[in-house]
Amino acid sequence: MASDDLIDEELRRDSPEEGGKPDDRVDDERHDEENRLKPEFVRRVVDALEDGDKSEVYDLVEPLHPADVADLFELVGREDRSALAEAVSDLLSSEVISELNDYVREDMIDALPAYAVAEIAEQLETDDAVQLIEDLDPRDQAAVLAEMEPEDRAAIESALSYPEETAGRLMQREFVAVPEHITVGDLIDFLRDEASDPDALPTDFFEIFVVDPAHRPVGTCQLSWILRTPRHIGLTDVMKRDQTLIPVTADQEEVALMFQKYGLISAAVVDEAGRLVGQMTVDDVVHIISEEAGEDALLLSGAGDGDINEPILLTVRARLSWLVINLGTAMLAASVVSYFQDAIAKFALLAVLMPIVSGMGGNAGTQTLAVTVRALATNQLTSANTWRAIGRELTIASANGMALAILIGGGTALVFDNPLLGAVIGTAMIINNLTAGMAGIAVPVTLERLRIDPAVSSAVFVTTATDVMGFFSFLGLAVLTGLA
Repeated sequence: MASDDLIDEELRRDSPEEGGKPDDRVDDERHDEENRLKPEFVRRVVDALEDGDKSEVYDLVEPLHPADVADLFELVGREDRSALAEAVSDLLSSEVISELNDYVREDMIDALPAYAVAEIAEQLETDDAVQLIEDLDPRDQAAVLAEMEPEDRAAIESALSYPEETAGRLMQREFVAVPEHITVGDLIDFLRDEASDPDALPTDFFEIFVVDPAHRPVGTCQLSWILRTPRHIGLTDVMKRDQTLIPVTADQEEVALMFQKYGLISAAVVDEAGRLVGQMTVDDVVHIISEEAGEDALLLSGAGDGDINEPILLTVRARLSWLVINLGTAMLAASVVSYFQDAIAKFALLAVLMPIVSGMGGNAGTQTLAVTVRALATNQLTSANTWRAIGRELTIASANGMALAILIGGGTALVFDNPLLGAVIGTAMIINNLTAGMAGIAVPVTLERLRIDPAVSSAVFVTTATDVMGFFSFLGLAVLTGLA
């Protein structure tokens, strides 16, 4: 039978119309029209847990896809996760673990004995196993590692020796490396021979790393090149010598930028001596990019991790600390207002209009801050173009300030029949927009130079600057012009 006929036969055999098994994820009993678990199904699982009927729980969960099992753990209450983990412990495959939210994974792992956690970790790729074990307390870590095979334990202990969020902690230690003197045919034969052992090769790999006798990478070969090249051709004649090597101590943001800049699918990770010790793949980097982008957005707002599964006490602590800092900056702005209390008492309209100046300045500062933090994170803004970026933002701030000054100044003069008041608030709007533009770029750049995360601290300084300057410029101009 021709190869095309074989493929058609397999497709017919697997299709629901021909009696094949349908996709388990399409299930009206458990899923809604958007392929999410139905509230009624989740309620049935919770009711069975509350009744202590573990067999019922198992029967309900067993048909689910691993991604749906992970969703179920996130949908049930925190108090039910331990019981759910005990009831379906042998369904907790590596696919389920890799899909779980970090906080939910911690709750689930706490409910399992050390040997069960070790069994799960041994099924995972090294980077996923490290992620599973790294958040355990030292005693639980030691107990789980003691239950693992020596080879797996050594790999995880090696990864844990590197700082968090570095390539050494995140890399996969499963890769394919071959010496440079072999031919394409030798490589193909090697891969076919090793394929008979399920543990000999990584589950997924995109490139073959070619190494010298000291195990230093000298080139890479994509699988597509290997398949199109005659067997007698040497690897040195087909491999790509120009490659991007990632230091084992590189920060995860730096790794993500390398993949983005050079369009990488995978890349070799090397130690201090230049030896190949692991690889980073694009699926890991997609996760890093998503994580970093969400983290920066939440840090700018002071909302902590922003995870609905985060324990309430941790969320309160994270948010309250920033709210207390903001309270202090608000008191600083209030002290500026109090300095002009006599002027406000003489001309009450100042109290009505001054929040407009500070509020618009705060919004303008937030816009500039968001753009600057993103530019710093993606290496668009560096020491080479900082002054040009500052000039650009001040130009934008001037244009916006003039436009807003005309609108608010003209409107104030007409509504209150007071051209001088309109001129004062318009001028203050221009001043505060320039302050917002300058602070929005200068503060995060300065913090970056001081090696302080600008996403964490910038917002407090920028809003303080715009509030203080907004009140001071408006009220000060009112006094200087004799308006009050």
